[in-house]
Amino acid sequence: MRRKNSAFTLAEMMTVVGIMALLTAIATPQFMGSYQRSKENSLKSDLTVVRAAVQMFYQDTGTYPNALTDLTVTTAPINGKSRTGSTVSITAIDWRGPYIVTLPKDPISDQEFTYFTTTSGANLVGTVRSSMTGNDSTGIAFSTY
Repeated sequence: MRRKNSAFTLAEMMTVVGIMALLTAIATPQFMGSYQRSKENSLKSDLTVVRAAVQMFYQDTGTYPNALTDLTVTTAPINGKSRTGSTVSITAIDWRGPYIVTLPKDPISDQEFTYFTTTSGANLVGTVRSSMTGNDSTGIAFSTY
């Protein structure tokens, strides 16, 4: 009785490698798109949290923070910003911070968020925006988040 070798042929191996390469080529862009969308969703969520903290600061003190780092301090800042961007004193008794434990960074640019403390031609005082320029994966400008 003869025993038959049971090994893969070169053609079979090449076919399997080709199929694996094709599946990888199809799956990689899907994964990368999913990763980008998750970062965009994190950005939206982080902006919502920081904006809510800015609004709580404003409701308590009647001023906007001088900088976003004023949201994390454990003692009342001396000054804040009015709606027009002028410096206004803060009454320590009105302050109920810290308003946020840690200040997140923009998950896409890995930079601090853009925070406006002057009017610069538009009523932007207290506005928090992404520091990323350009558009997201659906064509929406990051500046409109």
